[in-house]
Amino acid sequence: MLGRPMAGGGRSGRVSGGGHEETAPYSVQGWGLEKTAGQWARSSQLTVARDGDDRDFRTKEGTLGSEGLCFGGLCSSAPARASYSRGWDGKVSKIKKTIQSILPGKTRDSLYNTSHLPPEHSDVVIVGGGVLGLSVAFWLKKLEKKQGAIRVLVVDRDYTYSKASTGLSVGGIRQQFSLPENVQLSLFSINFLRNINEYLAVVDAPPLDLQFSPSGYLLLASEKDAATLEKNVRMQRQEGAKVCLMSPEQLRNKFPWINTEGVALASYGMEDEGWFDPWSLLQGLRRKAQSMGVLFCQGEVTRFVTSSSRMETSSGEQMILKRICEVHVKMNHSLEYQPVECAIVINAGGAWSGQIAELAGIGKGPPGTLEGTKLPVEPRKRYVYLWHCPQGPGLEAPLVTNTNGVYFRREGLGNNYLGGRNPTEEEEPDPTNLEVDYDFFQYKVWPHLAKRVPAFKTLKVRSAWAGYYDYNTFDQNGVVGPHPLVVNMYFATGFSGHGLQHAPAVGRAVAEMVLEGHFQTINMSPFLFSRFYLGEKFQECNII
Repeated sequence: MLGRPMAGGGRSGRVSGGGHEETAPYSVQGWGLEKTAGQWARSSQLTVARDGDDRDFRTKEGTLGSEGLCFGGLCSSAPARASYSRGWDGKVSKIKKTIQSILPGKTRDSLYNTSHLPPEHSDVVIVGGGVLGLSVAFWLKKLEKKQGAIRVLVVDRDYTYSKASTGLSVGGIRQQFSLPENVQLSLFSINFLRNINEYLAVVDAPPLDLQFSPSGYLLLASEKDAATLEKNVRMQRQEGAKVCLMSPEQLRNKFPWINTEGVALASYGMEDEGWFDPWSLLQGLRRKAQSMGVLFCQGEVTRFVTSSSRMETSSGEQMILKRICEVHVKMNHSLEYQPVECAIVINAGGAWSGQIAELAGIGKGPPGTLEGTKLPVEPRKRYVYLWHCPQGPGLEAPLVTNTNGVYFRREGLGNNYLGGRNPTEEEEPDPTNLEVDYDFFQYKVWPHLAKRVPAFKTLKVRSAWAGYYDYNTFDQNGVVGPHPLVVNMYFATGFSGHGLQHAPAVGRAVAEMVLEGHFQTINMSPFLFSRFYLGEKFQECNII
C-alpha cells in the first residue's frame, strides 16, 4: 500500500484484475480526505481489490468480500454462520464497528497502522543510522538555535546493526595520522569520548561507559619508512598530540615481548589513544538523539525526487543545479513506500553511500565533467580475528601496527587479542557477503604476528568476523560537506576505516555547514567532494 496522497482528494488503491496489479486512485466520501497535503492522515487507508465484478474491501482485521468475511486464508459463508465461535463473533463485531466508523457523520478510527511510517515532512533526512549519521543528528539538535526548530529523520535499513561497520569495528582511536586535519578530528573526538556523559547523558537513564582503554598505539617502521614516520610525528606534535619516537633499543626495554628485527623506528601515543566499545557509543548517540526529538524509521531509500535549474558559469558553461525535494522510503519486507518532503539530505550511508549518491543522479553525466564525477566510495570487506595466547603481551600492550600493516591489540583481561591486516588490491575479498576467510589469517597474518611477537607462535584462533569499510578509492579519506550540483545533499562518508573514531567531530562539522553555511570548529574544506573532479588527492597514508 502506498502512503502517498493522490491528486483529486483520494489515495492510491491496489487494483487487481486479469492476472496483474495496477494502482488506481479512489476516494471515500465523508472520510475527511479533502484536507490539504500537509494534513493527510496516513492512518486512513482502504485497499480496494477488484477481480472481475467482485470487490473486496480490506481492513486491518480482514476482508469483507462478496462471499462473506475473510481473515487471512479463513473465510466465512452463509451456510457456515451457525458454527461461528464466540471469539469469531467478537471479530465480526469489531469489523462492523470499524466499517461503520468511516461512514458519513461517524467518528473515524484508524483502519491502518502507520506507526512504522516516517513523517511526510522533515527538514533533514539522514540516510544511514550508523555512528556518523547519528552524530550528525545529535549535533543538528545540539546546535539548533531554538529547541525543536529542526525536524530530523534518520532512515536505516537495519536497526539491529548486524552488518553495520560500527559494531564490527575494533574500536580504536589515535592521533597518529599523516594529515593535520585528521589529527584535529581525533583530538576533538577524544575530548568528546572522555566527557561522554556531559554530551550524551539522558535524564533517568544510566550513564554511558565506553570502557575506554588508554593504552596507546605503537606504529613500527622499517628503514624505508622511518623518515616518513618521523615527519608525521613532528606534525602530530605541532597539532597538540602527545606522541614520541622510540628506537629499537627503547622498544625492547619498554616492551620486551617485541622482536625488533627489521624495525628502524617506532612512534608511540602516550596520551589520548587506545580503544573503546563502539556499540556503547552507537547506542548512546541513538538514545540521546531520540531524547532530543530525532525521528527514526527502518526502511530503505529507493528514490530521490529532484527539481532543477540552469546556471551559467563565469566561462559561459551551462550547468544544471539539482535540489532534492522528496525522499522515497521503502518499508522493510513490504512493497509499501512513504515519500518524505525535505530541505536537506545527509548521505551517511557508509559502504553504500556511493549507491545512494547515484540515486540522486551524482556521477550520471558525461565522463570528465563535474556531472559525471562519481562518489568514489565502495564496500571493502575486512576480517577481524580473535585469538587466545596465555603467554602473550600483558596489560601494558598498546595497539601494535607492524611494518607491513598487520595489527593487534588486547581484548579484555583473559589473554585474548584482536587483530588482522588490510589486504592488497590483488587480495581484496568478495564484498557481497561477510564470510570469513581463515586461510587469510593462516598465511597472511599469523606468520607476521609470530615473527614480531614470538609468543604468538602458540596462539589459538577462537573466532572471527568480517565488516565493511566505506572505502574511498580515490585517496582513502573522508568526504564531508555539500555536493556542488545536488546542492542540498551533504556527505559524511568515505573514511576508509577511521570513521568511528572521527564521528563526533565529523557530525559537528556537517551540522555547522548545514546550519551556518561554513565549517567553524575544524576547517574541513579539503574533504569536499569537488576534489574528485579536480583530481586533487587528500591522501591519508596511515590506514590501519
